[in-house]
Amino acid sequence: MTEVRILPYSHVVGQTDLRRCLELAFVAPGIGGVLVSGERGTAKSTTVRSFSLMAYGELPVTLPINATEDRVLGGWSIDALMAGKTRQQAGLLEVAGERGLLYIDEVNLLDDHLVNIILDVTSTNVLVVHREGVDRPTIPVKFTLVGTMNPEEGWLRPQLLDRFGLLVPVSAETAVEQRHKILRTVLRFEEEVTRPGSSWLAEGAERDGEIRERLERARARVNEVEIPDEILELCAQISARFKVAGHRGEKVMALGAKARAALEGHRVVTPDDIHAVAEFALAHRLPEAVYGESIKWTDEDRDLLKKIITG
Repeated sequence: MTEVRILPYSHVVGQTDLRRCLELAFVAPGIGGVLVSGERGTAKSTTVRSFSLMAYGELPVTLPINATEDRVLGGWSIDALMAGKTRQQAGLLEVAGERGLLYIDEVNLLDDHLVNIILDVTSTNVLVVHREGVDRPTIPVKFTLVGTMNPEEGWLRPQLLDRFGLLVPVSAETAVEQRHKILRTVLRFEEEVTRPGSSWLAEGAERDGEIRERLERARARVNEVEIPDEILELCAQISARFKVAGHRGEKVMALGAKARAALEGHRVVTPDDIHAVAEFALAHRLPEAVYGESIKWTDEDRDLLKKIITG
């Protein structure tokens, strides 16, 4: 594993929903990525980077906000051109395919055109570049896409929101005990990272290895998990009752439920699996989100979901 000094994933405090969705997207890549929404300072980036290092052994490929199309798709190497030579340079999407995860911080501030390209590659697992003399063969590219954003700076257009499989809202912890634990962990990490042979960091690395093995086992058996037809009907019923736009919501819900079942060691998807993932698959596909009003999952939504599932 790459030697990078970052908080071990197993030492991350809180962020239960975010960690759950990252793990689901790893187990079932067909989910289509994770969008994380929350204010600054809520450890969104730290959690994503810690997860990437744990799951893939490397930090994620990070797409800067000012990235050009050349940098994203690949093109001619500027350094080579300045030396009078021509050499094609792989873009960030191709590099992400090699590492496993592409991370876009403040994805809502990225040019819509680039977001569309990235989401297309995510959904098709294919990268083709035809531009400015660069005519490359079709390149198979597979990676998990994770975007973070601060909703105070504006939302993505509904059409782009829908292309993310899961949406996870994060916020600052309100319980004193949890905030205390976060502060204690942050300060300890800053101390331990300067100590050669830190047992605390070594313990985190060992636990991260156990988590990675659990995720890899689940990923290997997820296609063996059965979804009974009555569960598929339940997904359709939930989407219809919530007036979800399009049909991607129920597909993501079903895939997320399969991933959860695989993680739990179950062979068949149950209503509990659906209940655990529905919020993250549907919140950004509700009518309010489609019309640009708000994106939230309310107590009334939770009550309705429970009522539909329990009959």
